[in-house]
Amino acid sequence: MITRPLDLASRLRPEPRSFDGWFFVNAGLIALFFVFFGSPFVLAPALGVDFRLPEVAGATADARPATHHLNITNSGQVFVRDGLKTMEQLREWLRVRATTVKEPVLLVLASEGVPTRLSFEIASAGREAGFTVRFAAREAKGHLDEGRSP
Repeated sequence: MITRPLDLASRLRPEPRSFDGWFFVNAGLIALFFVFFGSPFVLAPALGVDFRLPEVAGATADARPATHHLNITNSGQVFVRDGLKTMEQLREWLRVRATTVKEPVLLVLASEGVPTRLSFEIASAGREAGFTVRFAAREAKGHLDEGRSP
């Protein structure tokens, strides 16, 4: 019985003796690509296109620049700059970040459908960590702040 009818093994190119320089150049470029273009949101879901801030009359009256911010989606997911956080992780994140600034201000961007319980829980966690907590809102249409021109 013939086991190797075409004798393909003799026609193959021999294996390289060592890695040449191109291997290391390619590996370096791939690593560089992932370092520069990597993101914590590649595998995690990000904010959807239906994210809308609530409209409130006088929303910009007491506006202050925020030192930190976080986003809350309708499904209760909390996103910070480092990615998705659970409530326990968020409390620790707030505690660490509050010490980095003299007067920390936390801006909470909560979508219109976020449960009130979650908003209050995040606000209390922020205050416990030492933040001044502000909720983001859009100015209601047709409303002008006092002292501001249209």
